[in-house]
Parts: sequence; structure tokens; C-alpha cells
Amino acid sequence: MGEAERGEAAPRRRLPFWCAHGHETRIAFADEADVPELWDCPRCGLPAGQDQTNPPPAPRNEPYKTHLAYVRERRTDADGDALLEEALTRLRARRGA
Repeated sequence: MGEAERGEAAPRRRLPFWCAHGHETRIAFADEADVPELWDCPRCGLPAGQDQTNPPPAPRNEPYKTHLAYVRERRTDADGDALLEEALTRLRARRGA
């Protein structure tokens, strides 16, 4: 299938994008297309921008928190000790100890 069957290709421009690791990616856009501000780097996955001297920073990922970590944010150690003692008392009562 050649150009006669498909028609003429739209005029294009190739624009460079750089990530924080310095990887350069050139993406082809149609002349009339809106160019996105950011593009994902195909090599490392970080966001890439068009300013080589000031690439976008890597997104900040919050570390995984366990359920216990969230509980400790809401409760003091004294509250936690009281709740633990209450739970143990109920457990011992059920077991008949």
C-alpha cells in the first residue's frame, strides 16, 4: 500500500524531550497538533520536558505504610497499650483463662 492509496502524510516536526537522567527522545508531531508539556521517557519512565537544562523532576513516591504505621499516627503509645490490654482481656475471657 503506497502513498497513492493512503494520501499524503501530514506535515510533521520532530521535537526533543529530555528526562532527569539526560535521555533524549525525539517525538514526531503533526504541525497543527498540540504539543504536550511532558512526555514519558521510553528508557527510564521518568517524565521528560523540552528544556534540556531544566528537565522535570522525578515524581516523589511516598513509601508504603503498613496498617500499623497508620494506627500509630492516630494513637499514642498509652492508647495502644490500653487497647492491647483490653483485647487480651477479652481473649483470655473467651478462652476461660
